[in-house]
Amino acid sequence: MEPVITEQPKTEEVIDLRQYFNIVNKYKWRVFGLAAFVAVFTAIIAIKMTPIYSATATLIIEAEQAKAVNFQEVYGLDSSRQEYYLTQFEILKSKSIAQKVIERLDLLTHPEFNKPPSVLAGLKSALKESLPFLPQKDTQLLSAEEIAEQKMQALVKDFSEKLSISPVRKTQLVNISFESEDPKLAALVANTLGEVYIEQNMAAKMGITQKAAGWLSDRLSGLRERLDESETKLQKYREKENLIDIEGVVGLTTQELEQTSTQLVQTRNERNKLESIMRVINEYGRDNLERLETIPEITSHKVVQDVKKEVVISERKVSEFAEVYGPKHPKMIAAQAELKTVKANLSLQVRSLVTGIEKEVKTSQANVRALEAELTRIREEYQRVTAKENDYRKLKREVDTNRKIYDTFFSRSKETEVTSDFNAAVARFTDRAYAPVEPVKPKKGLIVALAFIATLGLGVVVAFVIEALNDTVKSSHDIENKLAQRMLGLLPKVVHKKGTNLNIHYFFDKDARQFSEAVRTFRTGFVLSQMDKNSKVIAITSSVPGEGKTTTSTNLAFSLGQMEKVLLIDADMRKPSVCKRFGIPAYHPGLSNVIAGTEKVEDCMFIDEKSGLTIMPCGQLPTNPLELLSSARFEKLLDALKGRFDRIVIDTAPTQAVSDALVISRQADAMIYVVKADSTRMGLVQNGVSRLIAANAKLAGIVLNQVDTKKAGKNGAYQGYYDYYSYGHENENVVEAKKSA
Repeated sequence: MEPVITEQPKTEEVIDLRQYFNIVNKYKWRVFGLAAFVAVFTAIIAIKMTPIYSATATLIIEAEQAKAVNFQEVYGLDSSRQEYYLTQFEILKSKSIAQKVIERLDLLTHPEFNKPPSVLAGLKSALKESLPFLPQKDTQLLSAEEIAEQKMQALVKDFSEKLSISPVRKTQLVNISFESEDPKLAALVANTLGEVYIEQNMAAKMGITQKAAGWLSDRLSGLRERLDESETKLQKYREKENLIDIEGVVGLTTQELEQTSTQLVQTRNERNKLESIMRVINEYGRDNLERLETIPEITSHKVVQDVKKEVVISERKVSEFAEVYGPKHPKMIAAQAELKTVKANLSLQVRSLVTGIEKEVKTSQANVRALEAELTRIREEYQRVTAKENDYRKLKREVDTNRKIYDTFFSRSKETEVTSDFNAAVARFTDRAYAPVEPVKPKKGLIVALAFIATLGLGVVVAFVIEALNDTVKSSHDIENKLAQRMLGLLPKVVHKKGTNLNIHYFFDKDARQFSEAVRTFRTGFVLSQMDKNSKVIAITSSVPGEGKTTTSTNLAFSLGQMEKVLLIDADMRKPSVCKRFGIPAYHPGLSNVIAGTEKVEDCMFIDEKSGLTIMPCGQLPTNPLELLSSARFEKLLDALKGRFDRIVIDTAPTQAVSDALVISRQADAMIYVVKADSTRMGLVQNGVSRLIAANAKLAGIVLNQVDTKKAGKNGAYQGYYDYYSYGHENENVVEAKKSA
């Protein structure tokens, strides 16, 4: 029966503030040291900075300027709009005004604007000279005027960077500020800029006014000729067409056209009605009086109705006499003669009506033809009159347009002539600039404080980035949450000489209380997790070499050997290390010899004298280790050894290198995965664990090896894990002793 897989509910990610605090606490001294260094360096630079002074002059830009006559349209500016003020602000910032101020104050020779190039500029120039592929400017080909122009443009750029134009919100005021090392120069430039702006605006307006007056005068003569010519054309057209009231003629023709059209529609309706009656008469036949009498137009005629009444009276009389008299009675004969006469009269009247209808049809047809001809004539007359009206209106419209344009230009020309010598200033000073006493920058204290705070923040950000990029396994939190596996224990990092392995019997040293207790805690965690399982064969592996799986296997065997009979098997046939660690000769037979059948089991055993642990080394390195471990002999060997030992600890090869651990996991009752703390990347561990799970391995949990407890305690990761028995302090003494040794 297949196992039912239940989908686990998704857990929401919770922000762990303690983790962020631990990161900050971990890097706090480095971050603070960097910030302090940058602050001191910034303070040294700030002390050497030249003080800069700023002077401000205030102008009011007039929205309603004084005018002798209102001819504002000539200038093309509406000062009531916001765009007017924005335009004036940009004019104040313009290069033309800046250049005039520079020329008036002779700033080309001022020391502040003739400083030697800065270090950065010198480096840039040297870099360009040293790199020939960069574009070079050949100043030797430039004339004196071009060189002077380049200097002026560079000075204008420098001048504009020191200039600040800031309008006062919701007012007509604008502040002109200039920064300089010389407070007097700053005030002088601010005032001069306002004066130049006012003078330039007045000169521009004067020039516009004079130019407009000349242009208007030239245009007036041409407009006068066009107006006279259009009036002459209109008069000639009137005389040619004998036009007095063109609108009345068009109205009369339109009325006549409407009346004729209405009459034609009515006449056509009458004709169509009569023609339909005639078609019925022709269909019934002119001699078939009985059917003709059924036509509503004939029946409804008054004469026919009167005659029909007489016929009815005569027929009633004949019927009454027939009941009283015989057919030859004089009264009966007279009544029948009267009835015959009346019927003859009815036939005569019907024929007369038919003849009358024929005449009416012909008359209506003639009327329709006459009205159609009259309508055609009236339409032609209407088109002719309309064409005249269009030509007339076109000529009259041209006259009106020319007269309007001429009047407008004539009025503007007179206004410009009268006011050409009057112009009010666009702006005036409300406050002139004065030499400041205190510099505005640099604010040395603020600069140092900002540098310290910015470096502090940057350091914290860099610390978070470093931690985010560090995806190694660092704590039990990573194992339980990111790998979803049980943590069996952790083994502390023990300092030893570089290039050498940890003493294999360090577990039994008096100075190894912390390490020994960690191994026992690991043993207890494993045994408790396997209480309901008969886990005799324990295989230990890791992701990559160097994570301490052999050390973990050996020390687990030591701790289990204190209570049970334990066998340690070195199944890493690629790069075995048990022989070397225990001082076993390399030629000593081992696991590979037993599986191959060349040696007996007893000959492949080695007893460690200090610990009493039974060890089966790797033996001779085979060429086909995976085939040996996959053979039935290896399975039979483990079955036989289970009867002799309480626990069998197998040291296997790493999962990322080969598949030996996956093969051994099929025979193991429990798999323990060793991870080197703060070294092995999370992806490698996840890959190795997933391979074991895919192979249906009985993964008991993970051991975190080589944990720096001193560092982890400071970061709060394992705070109090060993402090209860003061093992952390003892470990520090051991480390110091090792260093001094």
